[in-house]
Amino acid sequence: MAASTAVSGVSDGALSPLGRRLGALLSSERVVRDLRQYFGLGVPPGGMPFTGSRFEQLAGGGDRPEVADRITAEDLVAVQTLSVTVPAPVALDILEGPLGVRLSGLLQAIPRDIDMADADALIVADGSPADQAWHLLCAQYGVNWVIAGKILARKRPRLLPIYDRVVRCAVGRPPSFWLAFHAALREDGAALHRQLLELRQAAGLPETVSALRVCDVAVWMNHRALGHPCP
Repeated sequence: MAASTAVSGVSDGALSPLGRRLGALLSSERVVRDLRQYFGLGVPPGGMPFTGSRFEQLAGGGDRPEVADRITAEDLVAVQTLSVTVPAPVALDILEGPLGVRLSGLLQAIPRDIDMADADALIVADGSPADQAWHLLCAQYGVNWVIAGKILARKRPRLLPIYDRVVRCAVGRPPSFWLAFHAALREDGAALHRQLLELRQAAGLPETVSALRVCDVAVWMNHRALGHPCP
């Protein structure tokens, strides 16, 4: 299936600026090829997938039931596949200290078995447990908004998207990316969410790769190919 024909019935006039931007990026002729390359599908002998291809599924995933409500050492390794590192003192506090206890309490209040497109906006709104967990992580020395977001995306891959400097450079800076992305996924009959699922199928990716990760990888690969500098 060609990337440009992966979606039908999407009305640009019904989409928000973020929805239109993402729709255009995801309709690139190269998107399926980019996804396959990133996840190491059909690479030539000796070729390697990107390390980030293991982010969601390393050690069975960060949202598997037995670890879904606590951040593990495996999660901290997983975020390293996306080129960020949690400072050692913070990592120890997460694994063995009160910070980990506080984060676990917040994770318990964040659903793990729902896609962002199907979730109520309150789940990702300002002041929600997810938002509180993000702010708590950002308050730690050496943990910025990118690291915090990637930790939470590891724990709730279907619900919380990755938003880093490359994605920000590609799609802009809405006041709340979570809320803007949530709205974009749901508008026009959830056309963007369907587009992501269809791209996942077209690229031959397993269903264990979340729709949000398909979006992140597609945007990242496209922006990387264009060679734009991202401050």
